Amino acid sequence: MITAKGIKPVAPFLHRFDNLYLFGAFSPITGDSCLLEMPHCNSHIFQVFINHMSNQSPQEFKILLLDNGAFHHAQSLIIPNNMAFIFLPPYSPELNPAEKMWRYFKDRVSMIAYNTIEILQQQLSQITNQINNDTIKSICGNQLYKQTFKSVFNV
Repeated sequence: MITAKGIKPVAPFLHRFDNLYLFGAFSPITGDSCLLEMPHCNSHIFQVFINHMSNQSPQEFKILLLDNGAFHHAQSLIIPNNMAFIFLPPYSPELNPAEKMWRYFKDRVSMIAYNTIEILQQQLSQITNQINNDTIKSICGNQLYKQTFKSVFNV
């Protein structure tokens, strides 16, 4: 928080921490998405996510832009046949369209003290249910990605 010099910021705060993780992929071209709420963030859970995503429109080939998280590079990962990974350069979140969607979520849940993890889950579910393909395209539909897609696939 930003305040005037000498003024202590006031914000809701809880000293107890619970975690949940959202795994997601968002298409800046079609607005399609795949979101899963998971209890942990590791290579096993990431495998569950990519398997789930692979089964969503299985006839479609999916290209995931990924940061360099250790679990994205795990040797144990089995990449489905209808999926490929492109790893972004280190420290370049601005190149990942999904980061804009994470900002969208964070803006709607931050600065609120949730008494239970279940209340936070309900809030995230509400946000997720309100998102449609047009919302996703408007948030992460960078012109560079759209033009590149059209030129490569002659659409």
